[in-house]
Amino acid sequence: MHSDPKLTARVSAATQDWRGVEAKKMFGGIAWMLRGNMCAGVWHDRLIVRCVPEDWPAHLKEKHVREMDITGRSMKGWLMVEPAAIRTASGLKRWLEVSRRFVSTLPAK
Repeated sequence: MHSDPKLTARVSAATQDWRGVEAKKMFGGIAWMLRGNMCAGVWHDRLIVRCVPEDWPAHLKEKHVREMDITGRSMKGWLMVEPAAIRTASGLKRWLEVSRRFVSTLPAK
């Protein structure tokens, strides 16, 4: 199992009212696409989110956040949020909104 089913269910519930969102199996986990762009994902028990690339260094200084690296290469603008930061509904919502705000600025695919 690459995706924690409880976290997957929480993300699905939190994004169900987002216009243009679709869940897809990707990278051994589940990803939520917003208008065709990856917005968030679940990999094991962690949340993957995208952010404004210029905000990436500041987010990396936050507790329980690190570079997303599931392939051996870090990608600027992608974050891996550890379970402690998303344990509460408000914590999960915060990180999903970080991603949603950025991905909403991208052209639809």
